[in-house]
Amino acid sequence: MGVEIKESRVSAEEFAEMSEFVFEYLAASVENEDEGGRMRWYPWHSAEYRHNHILNVVELSEEIARKEGADVDVTRVAALFHDIAKLDAEQDVHAEEGARVARQYLETHGDFPESFVDQVCRSVRDHSYQGDLNDLALETRCLIEADLLDKVGANGTALMLLRMGYEARTHMDAGEMVERVLERGRDAADRVETDAAESIAHRRLKRVRWFQDWLGDEVAAIDLDD
Repeated sequence: MGVEIKESRVSAEEFAEMSEFVFEYLAASVENEDEGGRMRWYPWHSAEYRHNHILNVVELSEEIARKEGADVDVTRVAALFHDIAKLDAEQDVHAEEGARVARQYLETHGDFPESFVDQVCRSVRDHSYQGDLNDLALETRCLIEADLLDKVGANGTALMLLRMGYEARTHMDAGEMVERVLERGRDAADRVETDAAESIAHRRLKRVRWFQDWLGDEVAAIDLDD
């Protein structure tokens, strides 16, 4: 039996407006900081990077939610808001603050059912949960899995290589940096629970291992972990 396709409660226009609001909120978080914002010495703590990460998580979480039979609207809207407070709140409270901002937005824009708003805000609030993902609602699980998976694969590898420049490293350290991506990917693969997320994790890990092998073949004396 296939997954029932339900009419979306969030139109394309509404979702685009939400995305624009999230980016503007992130940009304002940077502008409001006297010294350029929390941890803004790395470019991936900019509004542009954070919004790109959010959109990656939206795409991944929607893919997982569709395959697993979760509520796609709840999942993708929660994904859109999950890191909205990342640049203006401390790490340990950014999820709760993000849920507060999401609720304020959803209750003042459109006519979304209270149950929908509650589910979205619960997922945003719980997306930093470190325990067993089976303890959470399926939509929250899809969001957390997508958040983990965005740090693996092409995006995670590119960011880790970019980090070398900020740590005054040379390309000879690329093998070590890629190994960090693999370690993160293995941790993610061990933590995710849905079949869809496991499939994505293993596919991305395979590509990163291929890239690491390519480095070993073409860069003389590069430091690679066996």
